[in-house]
This record gives sequence, structure tokens and C-alpha cells, in this order.
Amino acid sequence: MALRKWVRAAGVLSGLAGAGGIILAALSAHRVSGAGLHNAAHLMLIHAAASVALCGLALALPRRGMWFAGAACVLLAGSLLFGSGIALGAVLNTELVQMVAPLGGILLIGGWILVAVAAAIALGPSQEAALHQKFEK
Repeated sequence: MALRKWVRAAGVLSGLAGAGGIILAALSAHRVSGAGLHNAAHLMLIHAAASVALCGLALALPRRGMWFAGAACVLLAGSLLFGSGIALGAVLNTELVQMVAPLGGILLIGGWILVAVAAAIALGPSQEAALHQKFEK
């Protein structure tokens, strides 16, 4: 039951991150010049989509899906921090808020490493043998 709550939260945050990415892309195209908002929009959209995919994997593999749900949450936190740091720096034209971007970048790197760990654990040899037995019946 806890897994579904994490996946629901990650799904909601993915939708908000995706919407935020579209808003930043529109602002970049129509209001604020420079690559900052465009880069932040791109980053948020990619990680929102990746998080939705990870939520699907989490639900498909309920025994070990928490690893994928955790990776989705870390990626979302990183993309929101990184993207908002870049966006606020571009809009407010200050480097002070951009200092949050490195923390977001560290979370993004950690989130992608967690994706690799989740895949290795959840899709490892023991899981493969269980799936093989399930389909032979």
C-alpha cells in the first residue's frame, strides 16, 4: 500500500514538473531571452517523463518497485531544484538563486545512479528466474 502512495505522489509531481517545463518553455519563447529558461524547461520535461516511466516500472514490479519509485522522487526533486535555480536566475537576473542548481544537479546524478541500482536489483537473476517460472505454468 505504501508503494502506491509513493507512486501517486511521484505521478502528481511529474505532472506538475511537466506543466512547469511547458510554462518555462513558453516564457523562454515569448518573454525572456537567453538559454536559461529553455534549458530549465528541457531539463524538467525530460525528467518528468522519465519519472512517469519509473512509476510504471514501480507498479509493474510491486515487490521491488520501491527502488523505482524512490528514483523517480529523487529525479523530480533534482529537476525541480536545478530547473527552478536556473529559471529564477534567468528571470531575476541574479546568481544568488542559481546556487541551488548544483544541489539539483547532484540529486539528478544520484537519481540516475539509483535508476541503475533499481534495475540491477529489481531485474536481477532472482527476479528473472521467478518470471520464467511464472510464465511456464
